[in-house]
Amino acid sequence: MDSLAALLEGFATALQPQYLLYALFGVFVGTAVGVLPGIGPAMTVALLLPLTYSLDPTGALILFAGIYYGGMYGGSTTSILLNTPGESASIVTALEGNRMAKAGRGAAALATAAIGSFVAGTIATVLLTFLAPGIAKLAVQLGPADYFALMVVAFLTVGALLGSSVPRGLVSLGLGLMLGLVGTEVLSGQQRYTFGVPSLADGIDVVLIAVGLFALGETLYVASRLRHGAVQLIPVTRGWRSWMTRSDWRRSWKPWLRGTAIGFPIGTIPAGGADVATFLSYASERKLAKGRAREQFGRGAIEGVAGPEAANNAAAAGVLVPLLTLGLPTTATAAIIISAFQSYGIRPGPLLFENQSGLVWALIASLYIGNVLLLVLNLPLVGMWVKVLRIPRPYLYAGILAFAGLGAYALHFNVFDTLTLLVVGVAGFLMRRYGYPVAPMVVGGILGPMAEEQLRKAMAISQGDLLYLVHSPFAIIAYTTMAVIVLGGIWLKRRRARLEAAPKLVPTSAIQAIDEATK
Repeated sequence: MDSLAALLEGFATALQPQYLLYALFGVFVGTAVGVLPGIGPAMTVALLLPLTYSLDPTGALILFAGIYYGGMYGGSTTSILLNTPGESASIVTALEGNRMAKAGRGAAALATAAIGSFVAGTIATVLLTFLAPGIAKLAVQLGPADYFALMVVAFLTVGALLGSSVPRGLVSLGLGLMLGLVGTEVLSGQQRYTFGVPSLADGIDVVLIAVGLFALGETLYVASRLRHGAVQLIPVTRGWRSWMTRSDWRRSWKPWLRGTAIGFPIGTIPAGGADVATFLSYASERKLAKGRAREQFGRGAIEGVAGPEAANNAAAAGVLVPLLTLGLPTTATAAIIISAFQSYGIRPGPLLFENQSGLVWALIASLYIGNVLLLVLNLPLVGMWVKVLRIPRPYLYAGILAFAGLGAYALHFNVFDTLTLLVVGVAGFLMRRYGYPVAPMVVGGILGPMAEEQLRKAMAISQGDLLYLVHSPFAIIAYTTMAVIVLGGIWLKRRRARLEAAPKLVPTSAIQAIDEATK
């Protein structure tokens, strides 16, 4: 009942006109950016982060939450109509969604994606509402060694599971940890890794790392791989009669619920986020399909769109559970949202529900509102999102680079910040070019100083005894869980790679290929 009362207070805040506008703007921008190939919610949040310092914390976080939800949905439009996912979590949607569009059923695919996103997002937000306060109360009882164990779990699982190669992910994590240690050491007051540069005495701002990697580096990478010529789009039939039929509804509602049940718990752990959830949902729907529905897999089965899209948005809500209660990001976008909290002097974690109760409950309430706005925007405005895909890419990426540079300069009105952004951006481009994931680098830069603080506290309590780090049952369980997550995640990634490659490897038919990949 306490959670329900607090949620009602959150709605009273989130329904104020200015916060409704922030939520609407966030959902609109997130969807528009998610539609564009190669530009996901992480880049959008990073790009807007330095430009929102004039907003109050509640408004800024509601805006970012809307961008996050909108971006997770927007990738489905590109996957279905262009067979080019706007972000990685929409790859699985392209398997069946694009085939539906080629068969003249693109409108049905877009509709089941939009409605499934609404259903899954709403159910997952209800779970977040009632689970997060309880987890926060338990987390208050954790000691420094327990928190250090959680951060080690986040480091290794994110480093191992984000990207195609475990060693490359750990290298990226190491670079982020190094950047996080630049500046003045808190206890001794000594400068480290500053190379005598006064501007580095305060450290490298996490915003510069995030914007450099996700806005500048990603834009350079995507622009370097641009296809020349007009974008070939599959037209969408207009009119409400072209949306879902009664048969489509009957075949979609169970995948929506199953996708939610798969996506939410996976989103709460550092196990690959929505990418793994969408793959598992697709594989489950493929196994459970019977008769004519099973025959349609590989040719445009609506279950293959409904389930993964529900899992995608449920995982997005699940990511907020460890972010709000423990201060741990499990995705790149979550890591950037944590930096948004920190820019306002707010530290996500167990005390957030006590110290910033009004803010956190307004944020959760805005998720319910954002889900409704997503549904209202996406069904009638499909034609407009299709036109967004026709924006000339040189204009688009030039605008992103200009906003990134202005945002970096606006942080402290310091040219050195702009130069730092350029160096980090070029590094991000080279990392993407040679297959190194950038998300672990951001996580390392954000959590590195926090992990060092908890480690120092643990060593001070134990007087330097390293065994203190594994003395508690919670720490032992955390390290054991980490091993299970890493091994399970690597196995799942290999199966997903087989699924994605299968249609290209087997020339006979897509159905046979998917059968082989899911055995």
